[in-house]
Amino acid sequence: MSIWRRISDFITSTAIDAFSSIIEAVRTAFEGDPETRRRVAFSIAMIALSAKMAKADGVVTQVEVNAFHEIFHVPAQYQDQVSRLYNLAKQDVAGYEAYATQLASLCGTGKPNCKMLEDILDGLFHIAKADGALHDKELTFLGTVAEIFQLDEEQFDRILARHVGRGQADPFLVLGLPRDASFEEARKQYRALVRENHPDMLIARGVPEEFIAIANQRIAAINAAWEKVEKDLKAYERV
Repeated sequence: MSIWRRISDFITSTAIDAFSSIIEAVRTAFEGDPETRRRVAFSIAMIALSAKMAKADGVVTQVEVNAFHEIFHVPAQYQDQVSRLYNLAKQDVAGYEAYATQLASLCGTGKPNCKMLEDILDGLFHIAKADGALHDKELTFLGTVAEIFQLDEEQFDRILARHVGRGQADPFLVLGLPRDASFEEARKQYRALVRENHPDMLIARGVPEEFIAIANQRIAAINAAWEKVEKDLKAYERV
């Protein structure tokens, strides 16, 4: 069943007057189905935090809305329900920090550097940069969410590097490589990242199929970084 059908059925059958009440409702409604709960929680997290972030720089632009829909491939029959959730989150008095804390307990493993929470942050970066710039308030928002999600500084910097620089990002940072890495070490790390970020791996850890655009964009950034590193390291070895 489509994740949007799941969410639509959940919203229709749940009495909700504020977004802050949704998170506990998700925990209760899907208590006996942890796989569905992870998928629904991921989607709810993206909707809620996207709505809060859209207000971070004070201006919600059309390109940001378009970027939201690049990740959220919502069928027409479910768009009203998703819009309702988005607007509830945007208007709710609860701050984004409270959302992030609650959602991390639903989506995550409870351990630092949870990959699923990194997937959520990656999606938020995609939306934040859509207008051509990461504004200071957006960057503060993203950094705070990363701290709440217990993602370390290295992970945050690696995600940031994938989303800034218009192709000029530091490839060693994108790949998480030390400057003195050998060609074999770099190739091993590159292959591990490709396996780890394959769409099938995201789906296995609870990311709904509808969101695999996140994985495709991440793999593209990893491949671009590897092309630069491979060329540089091979040239260095020939010297």
